[in-house]
This record gives sequence, structure tokens and C-alpha cells, in this order.
Amino acid sequence: METRSDSSAPNPDYDLSRPLNLDGSGLRQKLASYGDPHFSLFMRKLFIKALGYSEDALSRPIVGIVNTYSSFNPCHANIPQLMDAVKRGVQLSGGLAIDFPTISLHESFASPTSMYLRNLMSMDTEEMIQAQPVDSVVLIGGCDKTTPAQLMGAISANKPIIHLVTGPMMPGSFQGARIGACTDCRNNWAKFRAGTLDIEDISALNEELAPTGGTCGVMGTASTMSCILLALGLMPLSLPSATAPAVSSSRLRIAEATGTHAVALARSQLRPQALLTRESFLNAITVLQAIGGSTNAIVHLMAIVNRHPQLAGSIKLQTIDDIGLKTPLLVDLKPSGDNYMTDFHNAGGMLALLHELKPLLHLDAMTITGRTLGEELASIPFRPLPLDSPLSSIIHPFNKPLYPSSSLVILSKGNLASAGGAVIKASASKDRSLLSHTGPAVVFSGPQDLAERIDSPSLSVSPSSVLILQNIGPVGNPGMPEAGLIPIPRKLAAKGVSDMLRISDGRMSGTAGGTIILHVSPESADPESVLGIVQDRDVITFDAERRYLHVEIDEDGVRDRMAQRKKMMASEGSGSAWVARERERGYRGLYKREVNQAEQGADFGFLTAAGPS
Repeated sequence: METRSDSSAPNPDYDLSRPLNLDGSGLRQKLASYGDPHFSLFMRKLFIKALGYSEDALSRPIVGIVNTYSSFNPCHANIPQLMDAVKRGVQLSGGLAIDFPTISLHESFASPTSMYLRNLMSMDTEEMIQAQPVDSVVLIGGCDKTTPAQLMGAISANKPIIHLVTGPMMPGSFQGARIGACTDCRNNWAKFRAGTLDIEDISALNEELAPTGGTCGVMGTASTMSCILLALGLMPLSLPSATAPAVSSSRLRIAEATGTHAVALARSQLRPQALLTRESFLNAITVLQAIGGSTNAIVHLMAIVNRHPQLAGSIKLQTIDDIGLKTPLLVDLKPSGDNYMTDFHNAGGMLALLHELKPLLHLDAMTITGRTLGEELASIPFRPLPLDSPLSSIIHPFNKPLYPSSSLVILSKGNLASAGGAVIKASASKDRSLLSHTGPAVVFSGPQDLAERIDSPSLSVSPSSVLILQNIGPVGNPGMPEAGLIPIPRKLAAKGVSDMLRISDGRMSGTAGGTIILHVSPESADPESVLGIVQDRDVITFDAERRYLHVEIDEDGVRDRMAQRKKMMASEGSGSAWVARERERGYRGLYKREVNQAEQGADFGFLTAAGPS
């Protein structure tokens, strides 16, 4: 005989005399439209009962868990275990945990780049949060573009959220030295190109650079965004949420606690548009500068803030530079330093860093606990490492920084930067003399041209040359691929050249180092772009301290070159990406028509708080 969870009281959901509160919680929200709300709820409940849920379970706050697991995504290898731990925390706290999938992005398994799909993932995340009856949401992710996409979508959906990152991988070992993805990937590949590593070495390294699941174990984009999420108040400071290794038991305890916090959010209904203020973003930018974070984070932060109806337009590139001028680099991690995320974690992680940064932080900014950042810092026991600890050099004291200020620099002067700006991670420069440099341009028109000519013995290039790569911007090569780390020509690398001034309208992995200027805007595919008219042997002048990037062409020369280029682009069969996008189908066409420029976040205009223009 079938048993009922409540054999006496009639179920109010079937009382047709009482209208349903469609703005309520749990299963009663976001009903499918059948023209009869009571029938819609009846249908929803009968189908979910096919999964074995009882009326008691379905009466509890519903915590949605975003599942971004994929066999193509080793950064997310631990998500099944994390989901189990989150569910345990939710159910121990009186909630009902229900997971649902969204697309999964991994940097090395997305063509042409995962950034091309970031906006699509944000749309997926937003619509799934909006469409389904969840009272709060746990956003699980890690790989570079995942957490920005999730936050962009979640701000637009504006339901209570909490982030849970998958965590960094552990370092490996090669010939007695610690190595890890992905700064060491790039440095060792450069050695292989230069002929100082043989094919056996590079093959052996390939086995050790990513020895466990998790995100890159240096201060790349994934680690940067994890630290930023905590600085924004979207992960609990009482836990080592940003730094605990992916394969640690600590990461699972963080997941369980995240489930507990998610139930509290379901009850408090603290939503991201209420939680996040301008001060939250100023704190995040302070942390970005102090950790020597990824230049990619600048694009992501601009996209995130411009999703917020009350904050859109209030944070600009100049804001990032202004904060950089007073913020020292304190964290000694690759690529700006020598160490790994496991070292940062063991040295006290974000809690220790925020204590050092307290003079610069807005301590009244809210966090997902419902308390301010200052209240959280005051309530969490903290003891600095002894000065004689081998880990004491990982997080430098505020008054003895690794780099004095402006680890990330915004260029805003000169004809290559004044219209939309450009960025450089000055602290990751391998040859600091290049931070003020003048040299002749060697121009590549795109990735294919680069691949065909960069290693040619006949390439006219010297160590003082400025390597310029065009047409890898948001439209020109959709998604701004991480091709900004233009390789050193092999004939120079073989002579020991390890750094050159490089300029592009694309991006660079946060794990990479060098004197590399990125995100030049407007991108070279744009008919109005000065970068798009630079030619071989043009003289480029760069000065990081002056925020200056200039090609030595007078204004008349710029106008003449632009006029000629526009005429060429308008001709039939020109191959211009700017023109061809009007006829492209599918997501690719949508992306190229709707994406905005890097200084606005490379988001779709119709997804921003301002909406379609």
C-alpha cells in the first residue's frame, strides 16, 4: 500500500480557491506556462516525484547547483566530489539541493578560444537560473572564463548566489625542480624553440606540468578570478575558498560549508545586485594589483560591472590604473614571481593578504555572510607567519613589496592607446629596460601570417624590434585568442634573446610573462583603428611610466592610411572580418556583430545593463 507523507492535512497546493503566490519560493516560482497555475504546479510536482522526492523534501528551500563537469575539462575534474559535498551541506542545513548543467569551458579544448564562448556561457547561466525554481544558486567552476561567465549571468539573473571554485592543481617535478601549469609550460616551450631543451625533455615535461586535476597552479586567470571573487565578497573569507588545492580534503570541506551558506542565502535573499557595490569592485581591483593578477581579469571585470544596473559605467580602465598607482605587488607567484598557489595557500592565502591590504580596502563592503569585509576580518582568528618561516616571503609586507606599484598598467596616451586604451602586466616583464623603449615595427597581419614568418631565417628582425600582431581582437579573430604572447623569433631565441616588446589587440594567458602590450582598442579590424594601419619599419615608442604608446606617424599620415584602408575594406572580396560579419550565420555571426571592445569587457551589448543600443 502506498504511504503518504501527510495522511491528514489536505495539500494546499491543490486548493483551487486559494491563488498561488507565483513570486514565492521553492517549486511555486517560475512555473511553466499552461494557462492554469495550479495545473502547472501539479505537473511540476508529479514529474519531479519521478525522481523519488517526497512532499517534505519539496517543501524546503531549493538550492540549485550549477554543474560544469566535462570530460574535456581537467580543471573541473573534482566537480562530482564537490557537488556531493555541497549537497551534504545543503541537506544538513534544511535545504534541498538540485544540480543542473550548463556548458563547460576549458581553455585548451575550445576553438578558437574559450573567450569566444564566455558570453554564450553567461547567457546559458542566466537563463537557467531565471527559468528554474531555485531560491539560491551555488556556481561551481574554475577554468579561466568559467567564473566570469557565471558571475556575468548571475548578476543579470539576480538571484542569491555563492561561488565555489574547483581550486588550483598541485605542482609537479622535473629533474628535481618544481614545475606547474602553465608559466612553466610557456617558459620550457620557449627553451625548446631556442634549442636548449631536446625533444626527450619536452616530452617528459609534458607528463609533469599538470600532475593533478584543478586549475593552473600559478597566478593565471583562474587563480586571479578566484582571489577576485573572494575580494568581491562572493565566497566566505572564513574559509580558504580561493587557494585550497583541488585535490585536498580542505576543498571538500569548503564545498560542504558553501552548501550551508547557500541555504542561508536562500532564506536571506541577499542578491548580487544588492551585495555588490562600487566599493566591492574597488577592493577587487586592489587585490588584482596586489597579486600581480592576469590581464584577462581586466576584461572580465569590465564585463561584470557593466552587467550591474546601478554600477555600469562607474568603473573604467582609468580606475584600475589609479588604484594600481597606490597598490604594491605583495604576492610572489609566477609569472611575476617564483612560487605556486600551494605556497600562497600555505602562507595564509587571501586572509593574510587582506590583512596586509587593510589600509587600502573599503572595509564596509558587504559579503555573502551578511557581514561587512571589516567585520569578517575582525571576527576570523588570524596569526601572521613567523618572520623566520620559509613561507614568510610568499606574501610580502605592505612596506616591503615585491614590486612598488602598478603591476598592471593601463596605457592611455599616444595615438595607439588614447582612443580605447591598452594594458600591460609590467611586473611580469622579463627585461625591465623594455618598459621604456623605441624601436621599428615588425608587423604580422594575423595568426596565420605569424605562424608562416616568425621563424623564417629571412625575417628582418633584431632584439630592438617591436613585434606587432594585428587582427586578433574581439571581431578580427573572434574571442581575442591568447596569441598576444608572440613567440621570440627562433633565430633570436637561439642567441639568448628571451624578451622583446610585443603589441597586439588580443589577450595573453595570465600565466605568461614578458614585455607584452595587450587589448589595444579599437582593435585593428576596426576601420578607425590606428593599430590596423601600422606597417613594417614604423617607429613605435612605449613608456610605461608615462602610460604612452605611439606610432610615429603624423595626423595627416594616419588619415591618409585610414582612408586607403577603408577603401580597400569596402571592395568586394577584401576578406575584411569587420565587413563579412554582417553576413555570417549562427553564434559566430552573432558574436562578431554584437561583441563590444576590450575596454567595455568584450561582452554583447544587448546583455549589458544598458541593453541593446
